[in-house]
Amino acid sequence: MSIPPADADALAHSRRLEALVREQIAQAGGSIPFSRFMELALYAPGLGYYSAGAAKFGAAGDFVTAPELGSLFAGCVAEALAPVLRAIGEDARFVEIGGGSGRFAEYAIKQLMQLDAMPASYAILEPSADLRQRQREHLQRRLTPPVFDRVRWLERPLEERWNGVLFANEVIDALPTPRFVLRDGEVFEEHVGIEPGGNFARLDRPADALLAAAVRHVERQLDAPFADGYRSELLPQLPYWVQAVIGGMDTGALLFVDYGYPRREYYLPQRDEGTLRAFHRHRVAGNAYANLGLQDLTASVDFTALAEAGTGAGFEFSGYCSQASFLLGNGLDRLLAEQEARAADEAARYALRQQVKTLTLPGAMGERFQAMGFARDVHFAHAFLAGDLSYRL
Repeated sequence: MSIPPADADALAHSRRLEALVREQIAQAGGSIPFSRFMELALYAPGLGYYSAGAAKFGAAGDFVTAPELGSLFAGCVAEALAPVLRAIGEDARFVEIGGGSGRFAEYAIKQLMQLDAMPASYAILEPSADLRQRQREHLQRRLTPPVFDRVRWLERPLEERWNGVLFANEVIDALPTPRFVLRDGEVFEEHVGIEPGGNFARLDRPADALLAAAVRHVERQLDAPFADGYRSELLPQLPYWVQAVIGGMDTGALLFVDYGYPRREYYLPQRDEGTLRAFHRHRVAGNAYANLGLQDLTASVDFTALAEAGTGAGFEFSGYCSQASFLLGNGLDRLLAEQEARAADEAARYALRQQVKTLTLPGAMGERFQAMGFARDVHFAHAFLAGDLSYRL
């Protein structure tokens, strides 16, 4: 299906971002790494996809995340994390990375209150000023003043010592990622330049030591070198990112939900163009260089790399499973039954069942999305008792 054309204001916005990228390319001597291009496309202040004002989530945006479907996803996450928060006690904090529309925070807070596990504070680490404002407005409407007063917004990770839980849904896939390619057995990094006709073009430049070493590390784990011409994504910065977002956490749990694969599946020989995708108006767009600021750019997560990063940050690995197994193992059936009992009519009950199908069926979100957890000085393995996939890492 073709994507409807953008309106004049959106096109003007896109051209302003495109001019900024061109300026950066010129200043860099003719090309910038793809990771820098992706960073500008998504996060350039006031212009990037996540920094500007257009709707991103839900039917009016470009994609639907699990919290946008209803309250069941957040309810199950709250069920999984409530024992950790209760074990930590009255000074426990909840940190959500990338708060989206604010719906996850609303649903999770309400469920945590029912479970007598409401933390001392609920913080949303959100780099986008526009999204921070939207989240604030949504939660002010949906939470009572005493509860809303416990919510705070962060522009950077907590630097002070803290205990609690950190949660990120569909965050790692939006981290600006380097892309690599093999040429005559050597590692090159994908750059973005400008071709003679004026369009953005893909260029390959010799990789720096960090990216080259990371590619060789993956090859050793795969027990085979990448074939010449093989192109994909790799985030050598992921361990540093994990250590940065936990900030001063002493005791607690980390929970990540995202789409991706274990390493051996991520780098299958046939997946030789990587996993990079652009989303615009609920469709996969064919050109990552088009509609700058108007479309999302995303790459799948290497969950083996995430396991390495979490344990490397000093946490114990708690578990890894599909989203369907995680939700079913953390109260989905009970929460569904409770909500069906309160539903106003059969149409509402049907909508709840459709929500469950989208969250759990293999052809929808159930298998494409996975959950991975880590813990330090608390028990969190209970959240991953159903459908363990750690043997695939």
